[in-house]
Amino acid sequence: MLHHVSVGVRDVERAALFYDAVLAALGYKRVMEFLPYAVAYGVTQPSFWIQLPHDQQVASPGNGTHVSFVGRTRNAVNRFHKTALEKGGIDNGSPGPRPDYGPDYYGAFVIDLDGNKIEATLLPEASREKSPKMPVRKAARKAAKKAPAKKKKAKRR
Repeated sequence: MLHHVSVGVRDVERAALFYDAVLAALGYKRVMEFLPYAVAYGVTQPSFWIQLPHDQQVASPGNGTHVSFVGRTRNAVNRFHKTALEKGGIDNGSPGPRPDYGPDYYGAFVIDLDGNKIEATLLPEASREKSPKMPVRKAARKAAKKAPAKKKKAKRR
């Protein structure tokens, strides 16, 4: 659904040093940069941006906003968290199961150097080598196949 996500930072080069290391732990890399204004990360295409705010005001984290990155293994999620703390991030939830979020949910939460809330999440289907599909989408497709088609009644005028 999403093309990309951007978060505001006060100093792009400083934030990039943090994200270069933290996102490398998950297998992502810097794929585009417009220094000193913005840097983008992804696998081959930019999906996550750190940037100076467009309105040239001081960057501030959004209240209630957080960004979650896919981790392909528990070890990658653990490395994400450890690396973030080593690079100056703040622990916001150690790596581990989150049964409140689902029976197989495993995540780690961190606050970056500018106060943005970030997470690494392992979902069992995302760790498979085959086509990774979100469990909700798979369940929705199954339900759609089982549900009888609704007939629309023609309106008389």
